[in-house]
Amino acid sequence: MMLTLLISGPKQPGNDIDVYLEPLIDDLKSLWVGIRGVYDAHNGEYFTLRAALMWTINDFPAYENLSGCVVKGYKACPICGDDTPSHRLKNGHKICYIGHRKWLPINHPYRRQRAVFNGKPEYGIPPEPLTGEEVLHMVENGDRVCWKKKSIFFDLEYWKYLPVRHALDVMHIEKNVCDSIIGTLLEIPGKNKDGIAARLDLLNMGVKTDLQPEYGEKRTRLPPGPWNLSKAEKREVCNSFYGMKVPEGYSSNIKNLVSLQDSRLLGLKSHDCHTLMQKLLPVAIRSVLEKPARYAITRLCFFFNAICAKTVDVSKLDKLEEDVVVTLCLLEKYFPPSFFDIMVHLVVHLVREVRLCGPVYFRWMYPFERYMKVLKGYVQNRTRPEGCIAERYIAEEAVEFCTQHLSDVSTVRVPSSQKMGVSKPLSGCTNTEEVLPYIEQHMIHIRTAYPKFRKRTKWLQDKHNSTFIQWLRFKVQSELEEDNHGVSENLRWLAAGPNMAVPLYRSYLIKGIKFNIKAQDDVRTTPNSGVYLLAHTMQVASAKDKNPILSNMGFYGVIQEIWDLDYQKFTIPVFRCDWIDSSGLVVDELGFTLVDLSKIGHRNDQFVLASQVKQIFFVDDPMHRGWSVVLSMPNREYNDVIGDEVLGDVIIECEPFTRGMPNVDTFDELVGELGGQNIRGFGHKTISAKNTGSDYNIIFCIKNDVCSNKTRRCCEQLFSIFTDVLKQRNNEEPRRYCEAIIQDITSGKD
Repeated sequence: MMLTLLISGPKQPGNDIDVYLEPLIDDLKSLWVGIRGVYDAHNGEYFTLRAALMWTINDFPAYENLSGCVVKGYKACPICGDDTPSHRLKNGHKICYIGHRKWLPINHPYRRQRAVFNGKPEYGIPPEPLTGEEVLHMVENGDRVCWKKKSIFFDLEYWKYLPVRHALDVMHIEKNVCDSIIGTLLEIPGKNKDGIAARLDLLNMGVKTDLQPEYGEKRTRLPPGPWNLSKAEKREVCNSFYGMKVPEGYSSNIKNLVSLQDSRLLGLKSHDCHTLMQKLLPVAIRSVLEKPARYAITRLCFFFNAICAKTVDVSKLDKLEEDVVVTLCLLEKYFPPSFFDIMVHLVVHLVREVRLCGPVYFRWMYPFERYMKVLKGYVQNRTRPEGCIAERYIAEEAVEFCTQHLSDVSTVRVPSSQKMGVSKPLSGCTNTEEVLPYIEQHMIHIRTAYPKFRKRTKWLQDKHNSTFIQWLRFKVQSELEEDNHGVSENLRWLAAGPNMAVPLYRSYLIKGIKFNIKAQDDVRTTPNSGVYLLAHTMQVASAKDKNPILSNMGFYGVIQEIWDLDYQKFTIPVFRCDWIDSSGLVVDELGFTLVDLSKIGHRNDQFVLASQVKQIFFVDDPMHRGWSVVLSMPNREYNDVIGDEVLGDVIIECEPFTRGMPNVDTFDELVGELGGQNIRGFGHKTISAKNTGSDYNIIFCIKNDVCSNKTRRCCEQLFSIFTDVLKQRNNEEPRRYCEAIIQDITSGKD
């Protein structure tokens, strides 16, 4: 139910909105008591209609107007209340919300670290959210430190018993967090959280003192921090966004949002930020930033990907909440305190609301914001917007009602049906329930006819694939000659085979998803030719393997041709694809699937039923030239595409890259050893350190693409830093160990 208030005037009413809400509250009271005499047309009887308001859905400024809670200042978090972890920045003249270590387990090592956080250990515990009864008691007794008024919703007798009365809007939180990340990385004016004031605040806090401003005669220089990108890296990120092509209906054209001249992203809307945080941002930053900072951003993107899922596994919510707390602590390590506005802090409470209120897509503002655009489109006379909206809405309702009594007339704003592919629930010859008994009979026939090969599973499967169609044709014909054969009409036409004249299509719409051939994608900005097939197939280790294993295996391909097989009574679309060979498929440590589109395999088995594949798309990997990252499309049902235009598009789900967060142990030990020192001086090569059991054995791993003329410089930097580390461990001869490491590296050893 969407309850819209038309409030006239040049400004919003603010906290006085309760005056306009009084008629709504009266109706909600009546619905709670019950309205008798409501007719049920389906059952043909009368019943008593009752309803309750579970929570309100609004952006964060409206949260203050509806709930009466303060959303600015030291106690801006409506859930933490008086215990909001806030800190005023002296030079930035703003309040930041750091201190998420109190949500960690009491024995977590981050609680004891000082230099990389705020210079103090953390011994606090997370605040307990106030119940509705406690809030009502506070506002009625004049204790309004965090409250401006008593909300009119407390006039509802059940309101104080609700665990969540005003839901946090994930759409706006995700957009603001994305703007902060993009603005800080690309140094976009107005959105950049870094600057001279931010560096001076770090100095005042005693954190990352090596990043303090360096004052010169003409200008002030800011040393590069873990969050800073060089000009070349900014261009690399922008070029990555500029080259991204997404399928039709996935998002707006990302290319139009990129300014290569200024190395910025401009005009990001809410859904643009959603697609960036869900999929595209982790790909664009794969080749920039140091590993710790990059992993922190990637973990945050994975978190938003997880909570925006259509289905929620309740057993994993506790782990997800632990992961997001660690992610926020990692961001506190590698980003300035000015980055942490109230929107970043609210992320820590999102899992709580998922646990209490269910999936996010039932509670975010995408459908309402889009419907507001429809209502604004009704306005023709700007001096009387309320009357225009009311009259157009009533007229539209009347037209839609009349169309129900007319034949062959579509309703208003519902798109006309297009060619949706298979008109009957047929998924192909080898997957229909009618054909499965014949498959079993044919396998028994093969084992009987060739007893010498009955134990060779691969040979039997190949023989079945090559002879089944012809055997099925004769089998069905013989059964049709009997009186009570029981052969269905569909099976009869399948066995007869399709028409030899096969039409080819450049595009095909199947279950609301548009597929194109590769030649069509080459001239368009939306790639719709990528497909993924999960098949229960036989896997062999080599050509000589006589003991194959049957299991699920994924295949990635590109559509080259679309065939529409005509079986007289129905048609079945099939795709001829170029499938990626297994040698061109890699899964990295973050769960990204990388493919080399030039390595084509499975040339003897190129066809697949259109109903069996899922649409994917490929984005060039900025880290490995010639490779592409596989990204999946949201799971949209047919009703989501052509159904109700208000709520049909709220399901904006993206499959996760991986089932878990990337592990932070691979780099956390290195950062712990270095304390608050800046590690940007190593350049862009991934350098990690790991204790292998001895206090003095430290192994350095340098990528093979390090140039020989830079090797000595990298080793000297490593030597200067880790010499201090070994001295802190009371090693008497630290130089001997470091020199041995340098000799190994310069001699070509890893």
